[in-house]
Amino acid sequence: MRPVGWGYSAFSAEGRVLSVLVLFLGFVALEIYGTRVYLLWSALVGVLLAAVVVRRAYRLDGVRIETDVPRRVTVGEPARFGVTLRNDGDRDHLALRVAGPFLPWDGRWTGDPPVFPRLAPGASVRGEARARFIERGEHHLDSFSVAALVPLGLALGPAISGPGCRFLVVPRVAPVDRVALPVGDRYQPGGVVQASSTGEAMELWGVRPYRRGDSVRDLHALTWARTGIPHVREYRQEYFSRVGVILDNDRAVSSDDGLEAAISLTAGVVASLSRGEALIDLLVCDGQVHPLTLGRSLGYLEQALDLLACVVPGAPLDAAELVGRLEPYIAQLSAVVLVTEARADRGPTGPERQQLVELLESHGVRCKVVRVARAAGRDAPSFPQERVVPFADIAGEEPLQL
Repeated sequence: MRPVGWGYSAFSAEGRVLSVLVLFLGFVALEIYGTRVYLLWSALVGVLLAAVVVRRAYRLDGVRIETDVPRRVTVGEPARFGVTLRNDGDRDHLALRVAGPFLPWDGRWTGDPPVFPRLAPGASVRGEARARFIERGEHHLDSFSVAALVPLGLALGPAISGPGCRFLVVPRVAPVDRVALPVGDRYQPGGVVQASSTGEAMELWGVRPYRRGDSVRDLHALTWARTGIPHVREYRQEYFSRVGVILDNDRAVSSDDGLEAAISLTAGVVASLSRGEALIDLLVCDGQVHPLTLGRSLGYLEQALDLLACVVPGAPLDAAELVGRLEPYIAQLSAVVLVTEARADRGPTGPERQQLVELLESHGVRCKVVRVARAAGRDAPSFPQERVVPFADIAGEEPLQL
């Protein structure tokens, strides 16, 4: 197959079309006594051979190709591959065509590859190729290549290639606007490392009359002027609400589209909580506990997206084992958000979810259950703190209030 591969890479798209036409005409031209098609066939073969012979004269000496791609690409959204050509040589190169690598099964190019009419000595040009991917996870692509177009446009000169690229296809973040956490949260005093203020984080609690020993820096002039009695500001320590997020990816209860919806919703929950006053301390996927520090200007949402990008259907949920793994973190958690597709009151797997909620609440951690469903109207909540979200709402653009 090596000659076939060489011929495919040597010819341009127009040259490949003409080669197929020549192959067809070759069969017709076998009848040399009844037709003169063989003359046309001979002329076309001569043109193709001439294009192949001269292609060596169009080497891209001194040209380098560089490719850059985002570290993360969202499922279904265009991935932009930047292709830069730099000419370190001393001659012009004309009619440069960029060819992208073969894509995996879930990828599709969404536009034409870049074409550069001219690359002058010492200059650089940049183009962009776009593709879409529908499967989460790590992706690796072979290198992009560039070659000069031979006159008549039927062949390409010897191609040069750049390095391959790796990137992560992350789940789409569902449009979660607000997550109402259960009341009675447990708060943790004090700041955390790398908080927005140094040392203990304090907030203004109010004002009170001055007492001997109070710092004069805390005097509140407006209250003193209004009442005629010296008053000082009173502060208290700032408190953070710490939250854990659990994704239920039990293969026994999760359908393919249900798992994708649950992952997208989990990403939306994490994004919404990280914008608020809570700290997201951990994310649980496939029974594995991943410590995080998201929210309050700490950490980055990409940490959670990297973990969610590689989630696959997992082992059955074991409530007692999972709570045992959470034991080192339970004391500092205020609430837990459980995202699942399973009902607690149906099927053999339901009691495990019910037991998980009961075990967590027995440790003083309040639970909010968010269940994804095909149609919310047919399913009543199976937990007091459960919110049922249909697939269509997760894939939509309207903000979700959980």
